[in-house]
Amino acid sequence: MPSVRQLRSRIRGVRSTARVTRAMQMVAASKMRRAQEQALGARPYAEKLREVLAHVAGEATTDSPHPLLEVRPVRHTLVLEVTPDRGLCGGLPSNLNRAVARFMLARETPTAVITIGRKGRDFMARTGVDLKASFDGFGDRPTLADVLPVSRMLERAYTEGEADEVHIAFTLFRNTMEQTPVVRRLLPVEPPALQEAAGSSDHLYEPNAAGVLAALLPRYLEMQVYDALLEANASEQSSRMVAMRKATEAADDMIESLTLDMNKARQNAITAELLDIVGGVAALEG
Repeated sequence: MPSVRQLRSRIRGVRSTARVTRAMQMVAASKMRRAQEQALGARPYAEKLREVLAHVAGEATTDSPHPLLEVRPVRHTLVLEVTPDRGLCGGLPSNLNRAVARFMLARETPTAVITIGRKGRDFMARTGVDLKASFDGFGDRPTLADVLPVSRMLERAYTEGEADEVHIAFTLFRNTMEQTPVVRRLLPVEPPALQEAAGSSDHLYEPNAAGVLAALLPRYLEMQVYDALLEANASEQSSRMVAMRKATEAADDMIESLTLDMNKARQNAITAELLDIVGGVAALEG
């Protein structure tokens, strides 16, 4: 058994670690609340935009469909993966990386990747896939301006024929304890999927439905990327808060166990000293 001094030193080290993880838990909890509010607050806007776009797509009549609606044979696939920049958030990055890897293995066409976040970039660099571009440093408060270069790159890749379909992979926020990796198709925008969101209200379009559709589709793409970024951020902060809470609880349990061991070691040392004293007294009396 380790000595009392060694156990006391280990307790000090674990207690210091617990203070760090507890502080990180508090910071993550604050960021988590803000990120969840952002993600949940953006959902109604994204859904309304999808509904309006569905109406416009149904009303627009043109001989040449918008390039973002054009469906063509798939020869090249592009995936946008949204991951954290930092670790200490449980298995969230690795779960998403595995989901993307499975998706890519299931494709029968060459697949290229664009990443948001260092965790995805590092994983893709290690696996040797075709990494077209990487973005990072968006921080804990991503803005719509942050995603504009990304969405324009996706739009250009699709309209110029570099990719025949574009998918986005991110971690969907469900609640504080549950986050799910998902891979969704971004392009081409599917009219049948849009029609599911269409209601029965009437709309008037100026100058015409085709013009409104041409203006809305790029905004729709931007919003889909931005919404995925908000969902991923809420998932990251929630996962980090839970991970730090578990680390703090584990440290507290270890401190309790080490303290018990230290008390046992101290008691054994005291008992040994008493036995030595008793033995010495008995020897003197003998």
